[in-house]
Amino acid sequence: MAEPVVRVELTASFLDRLAAIESFLTEADAASAYDRLLGELRTTVIPNLRRFPRIGRRYLDQPPQSAEALAQLAAFPAGAADRLREYPHGDYLILYTVATPGHLVHLLSIRHHRELSFQFSRLWAGPAGSPDR
Repeated sequence: MAEPVVRVELTASFLDRLAAIESFLTEADAASAYDRLLGELRTTVIPNLRRFPRIGRRYLDQPPQSAEALAQLAAFPAGAADRLREYPHGDYLILYTVATPGHLVHLLSIRHHRELSFQFSRLWAGPAGSPDR
């Protein structure tokens, strides 16, 4: 029996974060690092998520402790926070969600592992669609 095809979609918030990473690395004279990141997303991360959509650890296995982050999580659509997963790749953490029944992955955000936290306020907004399908 063939494995179901899992589609991986990039949200507007993920694309915004990629643009911010590109700007930062370009200003730091490290544009080649951005090119490497894009290549790794295409050749490693996205194929891994297509094959193993639940490869990342559950985000809520170690929930945030701040009142602000907990309030943002509480404002998510019903059940959405439980589907959040984190995929570590090199120096980056990728936040994504797996839609039920598991044939669609939304890449929500990407950040350098040294950044303080993901910015949740815009993850479910914007024209790129909602991961609640």
